[in-house]
Amino acid sequence: MTKPIRIRDIAEACGVSVGAVSRALKGQPGLREDTRLRIISVAQQRGYDFSRLRADKIKRVLFLLHRQHNISRALPFYSQLLLGIEDGCRENGIALSFLSVGPGDAVSEQVLLHQPDALICAGFFEPELLGLLQQMKLPLVLVDLWAPGLPCVNPDNTQGGYLATQHLIAQGRSRIAFLASTLAHYSIRQREKGYRQALYEARLLMPPEYEAIAPPLLDTEQSLVEAVNELLSLPEPPDAIFAYNDAAALVVQRVCAQQGIRIPEDLALVGFDDIDAAAWSHPPLTTIAVDKQQLGREALRLLLEENQEENLLLPVQLVVRGSSGK
Repeated sequence: MTKPIRIRDIAEACGVSVGAVSRALKGQPGLREDTRLRIISVAQQRGYDFSRLRADKIKRVLFLLHRQHNISRALPFYSQLLLGIEDGCRENGIALSFLSVGPGDAVSEQVLLHQPDALICAGFFEPELLGLLQQMKLPLVLVDLWAPGLPCVNPDNTQGGYLATQHLIAQGRSRIAFLASTLAHYSIRQREKGYRQALYEARLLMPPEYEAIAPPLLDTEQSLVEAVNELLSLPEPPDAIFAYNDAAALVVQRVCAQQGIRIPEDLALVGFDDIDAAAWSHPPLTTIAVDKQQLGREALRLLLEENQEENLLLPVQLVVRGSSGK
């Protein structure tokens, strides 16, 4: 069976952006006429299925976030992602709304109040909750999440975990811990995988207690504090911590300040996401940068193109600041 031609394939053939191809095929402004005609010609020659463009069918998109994320702590990441989706919705004349849900909610009823034509789910969702949403038979795309059989877009979490850990190794650190709130989240598991890969390549073996998973308390921040305290009280505490996200890394900074542990002299620290607060912290936080708005734009693109690409990975970048030593 021939693989269907995607907008990305047409963009590569024409030497233009994905957005330019999308505008050309939808007849939207912002392109020279000769460019538009060239794109349409290539699309026709390659057998692109024009019926896959469904923006005319989608007028309302509902953005769903799990209540477990603790909305106030999640906002630095997900607000930027939401802005990326909103930007694309505005270009396509689509109304965007937001809903926070949990497994105890009457999910179907709450979703239907928004009368959406399609759904974008961001971050962690239990399989049971995803199953309920799939039963609604609405077009669905996942972002910062993976599930079998559903189109999704993610930062390259494994590569990010690898880059963070490799950087700490390059700083001469040999007792490197990994701090996480849970390993139930797809993105955190992938970051841990990258952490392990970098250690394996460097032939470094960490004791099991260096994988610090926060206890399951209702207050995620307090559970992270407990996990950090356990790490720092070990007979041989780590000389570096890779925190699963920047919010967790900021907790590490606060605990270290309370205990008189100097960053980076005594403990090197790397986070993940590059939220705004990472650059403002003291010392400024080394982190893995994620283009959060691009994640949102790509999620909407997959939705409008009815793209069944299993897992679109976006590149990440190591941003070196003072918390890791250089």
